[in-house]
Amino acid sequence: MTFGFAPASAAASTSAASANRLLEPAEWAAAGIPLLRNPREIVSGLHARHHPQPATAVVAVLDPDERLRASASFVRRPAPADGWMFRNALLAQLRRVIPHDLRRRTPVRTAVLLYCREGDARWTEEDGAWMWGLRDACTLHGLRCGAYITLTRDGWQVLGEDRGGRRPHSASAPEPFATSEAPPPIPRTGGASEVLRRAAAAR
Repeated sequence: MTFGFAPASAAASTSAASANRLLEPAEWAAAGIPLLRNPREIVSGLHARHHPQPATAVVAVLDPDERLRASASFVRRPAPADGWMFRNALLAQLRRVIPHDLRRRTPVRTAVLLYCREGDARWTEEDGAWMWGLRDACTLHGLRCGAYITLTRDGWQVLGEDRGGRRPHSASAPEPFATSEAPPPIPRTGGASEVLRRAAAAR
């Protein structure tokens, strides 16, 4: 692979080349992206950790059991949507938070992307550019390309799948970190103790 700068004569074709650096929903669906077993848990956990606002991307790496191994968030720069630029931004974050898996014959860890944006849950060209960027960044870091999830005022949506929810959404307050992953402990009050005693007596 060769890197370099495009000559001035190629500047006119820049926008046309950028338009190709996105994935249409049909292409994404045909790519065999692995399904998340519990997308709501992943979304709630990332929302609690990173408190994303519109224009914030959260990239996360999951192990084969879908346990979170690393995550990072960053705000998208105000520029035209370009999959190549998104790929570079995602790759920089992945390199910062977790070692690559390029020595493995097949990837064992999966990267997913949660993007908080304005608008509704319908696919946009910006989403297509993020999909392209995520797929390419995963290839360059030795990871499986996982789900692309949008977070809007309507809630969250796994693009390419018929799965989503109303909470969290782009304006919702994040849950406390502990309660986003585990049920709250039973309060230590006289009422709770009485309930436990009755349950024990009924056994």
